[in-house]
Amino acid sequence: MEETLGKAVQRETPFQELFGAVQITPLSSGYSLGSCNWIIQSHYEKVSCVSGSSLLTTHPQPMEQSSLKNSDVLILTGLTQIPTANPDGMLGEFCSNLAMTIRSGGNVLVPCYPSGVVYDLLECLYQFIDSASLNSTPFYFISPVANSSLEFSQIFAEWLCQSKQSKVYLPEPPFPHAELIQTNKLKHYSSVYGDFSNDFKQPCVVFTGHPSLRFGDVVHFMELWGKSSLNTIIFTEPDFSYVDALAPFQPLAMKCVYCPIDTRLNFIQVNKLLKELQPLHLVCPEQYTQPPPSQSHRSDLMLDVQMPLMAYKRCSVLTLPFRRSFERIEILPQLADSLMPIEMKPGVSVATISATLHSKDNKHVLQPPLKTMVPPLSKKRKRVIEEPTELKAPKPLLSGTIPVELFLATLHKNGITEVKMEDTSEGHILHLQEEDTLIQLEDDSTHIICDNNESLRSTLRDLVLRFLQKL
Repeated sequence: MEETLGKAVQRETPFQELFGAVQITPLSSGYSLGSCNWIIQSHYEKVSCVSGSSLLTTHPQPMEQSSLKNSDVLILTGLTQIPTANPDGMLGEFCSNLAMTIRSGGNVLVPCYPSGVVYDLLECLYQFIDSASLNSTPFYFISPVANSSLEFSQIFAEWLCQSKQSKVYLPEPPFPHAELIQTNKLKHYSSVYGDFSNDFKQPCVVFTGHPSLRFGDVVHFMELWGKSSLNTIIFTEPDFSYVDALAPFQPLAMKCVYCPIDTRLNFIQVNKLLKELQPLHLVCPEQYTQPPPSQSHRSDLMLDVQMPLMAYKRCSVLTLPFRRSFERIEILPQLADSLMPIEMKPGVSVATISATLHSKDNKHVLQPPLKTMVPPLSKKRKRVIEEPTELKAPKPLLSGTIPVELFLATLHKNGITEVKMEDTSEGHILHLQEEDTLIQLEDDSTHIICDNNESLRSTLRDLVLRFLQKL
C-alpha cells in the first residue's frame, strides 16, 4: 500500500521557496479536499510528484495537468488499489445493499475516514433517500473530528469544483449534507458516549472509523451488531483487506459487503496522461511495471510508457538522473555598468570581471570588491572601513587558437627557417634547430622554451600574440 504525498497545503502563495535552493509548488490533484501534487523546481531541473490523483468529476477541484509538463523526472505513486472496479457501479451497490438492510430491520455500519469519500457517500445518499423511502432512517457520523470535518468542507471553497464554488458565493452550502444536518437526518457526534447514547435509535446507518477495524468507535459497533444476521457492514475504503479486518471478530453473523470506491487514476488513465505530460524520466513502484500476480495475463493492468523508467522497491534508494552543469549568479547593476564586452564571434561577447561573490541561502550575487582601509596609528582604536576598491586595469586575457601553417609562414618571414614540427596528442611541438628553442602549441596553452636568449624569446612571444585575441 503506497503512501499518499501531501494532503493539505496553503493556497495563499503559488509556491514556497526552500532555502533558495528549490521552489515547491502544490497543484490540485482532483482526488479529495486538500489533496495535491507537487512540483519541485530549481533553475535548471524540474521534478513532479504525482500521487493520489483523479480525473473523475467529483467535489474537489479538477486535476491540474498543464503545469506537470516538461518535467525532467516525474515520480508516480498512489494509483488505484482496485483498477478493475468502477466507482459509479460501487456507489450503486452501496446504496442498494444499504436500503435492503434497513428495510429488513437491520443496521448498517460503514467503516470510513472522517473526510474524503465519505462526502461523496453522503451526497449520494442525499439523492437516494427519497426514492428508497429512507426519510425516517437516522444517519450517524461519529468521529472526534466529525464536526470540524463537516464544517470545514463547507468553508474551504478554494478546494472545490466550480459548481460547488458558485454555491458558496450565493450563498448556499456547497455540500448537501448541510441540509441533512438541518433536517436532523444526519447527526454527528465526537464519540459513542454522552449525547449519542440518548439519541441512538435503530435501525440506523453509522459512519465511523477506522476502516481497519482495529481502533476507533467502529470496534464498539462490531461487538454490538456482529452477532445478528440482520445487520450489514459495508466496506468502501480499498486501503485494507476486509478479510483481514474481520478476522479478529470471527465467527461473525452480520453480513459483509465489499464495495470499494477508489477514484484514483487507473492504468488506462495514467498511460494516456503520461503521453501528454512527456517527462524525460519516470520513477514508480516496481509493481506498476508488471501485471498483478493474481491476473498475470492482464497486460492492461501495468504501465505502458516509452520514456526511461526507474522502478523502486520498498526502502530502496534511487539516484535521480540529474547532472547540474551551471549555477545562476546575479550581478549588481553598478558592476554590470562597468563591463566592456568584446565580441568574440557573431552573437557571442565576452567581458572580464573582478568582483566579490556573495552567497547566502543558495543565492549567489556578484558585488563590487571591497578593500580594507588600514586606520592611521593613534592611541584610540578606529573601526576598519570598507570602501569599494579602485581597481587597476587587469592584464589582458588571451583567447583563440594558433593556426600552425600560418604561424610557420610568419616564422619564415622573420628569418626563422629551420623549423622541425612534431605532432602530439595535445597539439604540436615546433623545434627551432638553429636557435635551440622549442614552441609547444596546445589547445589550452602555449609554451616557449628558450634559454639565454631573451631577445629571441620576446620576438617569438610577439609573433604568437598576433594570432590571439586580447580581452
